[in-house]
Amino acid sequence: MSSFWIMRPFSPLFIILFTFFILLLAGTRMLMQGKSDRTKALVISVTCWITLIGFFVYKYALSIDPEFDALTAQMGGFNWWGELPLQLCNINLLLIPVAALTRKRALLSFCFFIGPLGALMALVMPGNGFDGFSIFLPRMLGYFGTHFIVMIAALALGTFGLYEPKLRDLPMMIVTVFVIGLIVFGFNMFLRATGLHPKANYFFTVETEGNALLELFHRWIPIPFLYLLPSFLILGVYDSLVTFLFNLAKRRTDRKNTIA
Repeated sequence: MSSFWIMRPFSPLFIILFTFFILLLAGTRMLMQGKSDRTKALVISVTCWITLIGFFVYKYALSIDPEFDALTAQMGGFNWWGELPLQLCNINLLLIPVAALTRKRALLSFCFFIGPLGALMALVMPGNGFDGFSIFLPRMLGYFGTHFIVMIAALALGTFGLYEPKLRDLPMMIVTVFVIGLIVFGFNMFLRATGLHPKANYFFTVETEGNALLELFHRWIPIPFLYLLPSFLILGVYDSLVTFLFNLAKRRTDRKNTIA
């Protein structure tokens, strides 16, 4: 098979797929112009629900993939208790429809900021078994397809006009991330203590799994969960920058529409 189809971060194939999904978001935004907020929310929600079904199909493919089991042996290999939709990106698959349909700002801000960030991190820093393999492998289609959809579904909350980020939302959003992370950390400890999954590590609250950035944080604070604290500072800067750029683009668009 041609090396073109080998999926790696920033490879030509990666850039083509990334561009495709961004164009898909832009095209869908144009189609949604003039539609009701309810219709927009349903489009986003149905996209996430279909992707969630695909998520479990993809996880089943992992369960019968001996190569993946061998590649992840250090973390205990495949275990259904370790494949629930409780990672940062997968939580967004569950929460984005709720946020879109209820319009709760705490949920909207969490999904809008954390969904694209978590998905992008997973896309450019894939875990064991997802870097350097053919895109046609079921696990590769599932992994990259899920994360690309999470990224554009979360961004759609803003581009469709269902959520407009404000700086006042940032403290509550960061608190929401912290609370969810703490709950997930407790679940990890439960799975480890009961033996259901001795290497449970949702949200990376217990181990870094070789992630370069988390390894750095762990050297600073070598304590499970607490080593993630520096990421909250980065999150605040990232969210402030996104809010500024989003509102700058919106003002320019509104100005053009007024002139026209």
